[in-house]
Amino acid sequence: MAQNRLTMRQIKEILRHKFQLGLSNRKISKIFKISKTTVSNYLSLAKSAGIGWPIDSDLSDSGIYEKLFTFKQPHIPQSLKQVPECEHLHLELKKKGVTLWLLWEEYKDINPEGYSYTQFRHYYNQYKSSLKLSMKQNHKAGEKMFVDYSGTGIDIVDAKTGEIKTAELFVAVLGASNYTYVEATMTQRLQDWIGSHVRAFEYFGGVPQLIIPDNLKSGVTKPCRYEPNVNNTYSDMAEHYCCAVVPARPYKPKDKSKAEVAVQIVQRWILAKLRDRIFYSLHEANEAIKKLLNDLNHRPMQKIKKSRSEIFNEIEKSELKPLPQHPYHLAQFKKVKVNIDYHIEVDAHYYSVPHIYSLKEAIVRYTDHTIEIMHNGKRIASHRRSYYKNKFTTINDHMPKSHQAHKEWSPSRLIRWGNSLDKSVGELFENILETLPHPEQGYRRCLGIMRLEKTYGKDRLVLACKRALHLRSYSYQAVKRTLKNKLEETNMPQMKISLTSVQHENLRGRSYYEKETLQ
Repeated sequence: MAQNRLTMRQIKEILRHKFQLGLSNRKISKIFKISKTTVSNYLSLAKSAGIGWPIDSDLSDSGIYEKLFTFKQPHIPQSLKQVPECEHLHLELKKKGVTLWLLWEEYKDINPEGYSYTQFRHYYNQYKSSLKLSMKQNHKAGEKMFVDYSGTGIDIVDAKTGEIKTAELFVAVLGASNYTYVEATMTQRLQDWIGSHVRAFEYFGGVPQLIIPDNLKSGVTKPCRYEPNVNNTYSDMAEHYCCAVVPARPYKPKDKSKAEVAVQIVQRWILAKLRDRIFYSLHEANEAIKKLLNDLNHRPMQKIKKSRSEIFNEIEKSELKPLPQHPYHLAQFKKVKVNIDYHIEVDAHYYSVPHIYSLKEAIVRYTDHTIEIMHNGKRIASHRRSYYKNKFTTINDHMPKSHQAHKEWSPSRLIRWGNSLDKSVGELFENILETLPHPEQGYRRCLGIMRLEKTYGKDRLVLACKRALHLRSYSYQAVKRTLKNKLEETNMPQMKISLTSVQHENLRGRSYYEKETLQ
């Protein structure tokens, strides 16, 4: 350093800029056009010599020089210095807010004669480089859960038929402690994928901030390095547990190395031990997995000398978010267009929305028990789910105050359109609209019959409508079956078309629609 020694004036200015102006070493190095290391060295010399700011006025330049360059620290043999416990440092660094500098300061408080920060960091980096790639990543406690399926499954034998099906092995691992959860499911489909996450959270007794999946189709609809599209149900589950899903980037193995290493360990310590076992049910397989999983989590890890369970209890369990009051129930999503009858369809059952949303796009969120319809992110209707096919669930408040609320479509317009083809078509439409509790519920059927003309032609459609009237089968399906099976001309000479409507407590009658037309 003698060749690059600064003038006394420069040294004083460095001290002033540091202690009076509070500038960083980097900024000082730019001002004086010297390296940051040189600035650090001079500040260290001043600290060791007991020279601070302001400098004692009785101290001459030669006195400052002598203090800086003749001061020697007492020599402490290396054998007497306390070597930092790197395993402890590695675990402490996983805790939120903990830095290596903080740990060094704590080390120096206990060992004043111990190593400098540079040597302290050197020892830790040596230890860190000896760990595997997955261990070198410094994941904070409670931050991440990595999830994936093992490429190798477990065979389940059907006791009755002898058929063998391979169950999938779901693996979840916490980033900081490597605490692991494993279970077998029959498929990788959405229901199993979500269910495995719910059970993993329950096993861990809490929820991490982030879930890191691979780009599995059950969870990620569109893999992308920068903006992957997460499945709506997966996002809904994450929202329920107050966490976020951040898929691993394609072709970035480091993003998912935790999961890949966990899968390898599971294959080695669980699947390999079960290779000669025969399982006749998924439950039986999961019971065997549970026992071996417990052994895996309590086995000391080679490098850290502690088990996954110990580390989990020490640093990670308390950092997980609490579980919600109720576990997540699988919800599915469907994009729909509200029909002109202001109903949407889920599994052949029809649910109403306010009539002002007719012909608009909506998203349906449905579970085993509930139906929720949303438009532009706002919920516009909800219903208890029904499993009756081709039936309607209608809320009276969703209905228009009069049929004239539908300017484009109305019962009278549908009947007029039917009559323009043939009187029998108009009469069939009239019967359809009359026999339903609300005429709007018949719009869908009438429109379906209208569209059959494009496929089968006007003449065949008219004959099919006459047959439907004769059989009093007032439905779209009846007309479609007739056309599909070419039955519209069967026994036609003997057919006697009845123009008398059936009696029903909800019938409005022909005069109802004639009155509407006059309004």
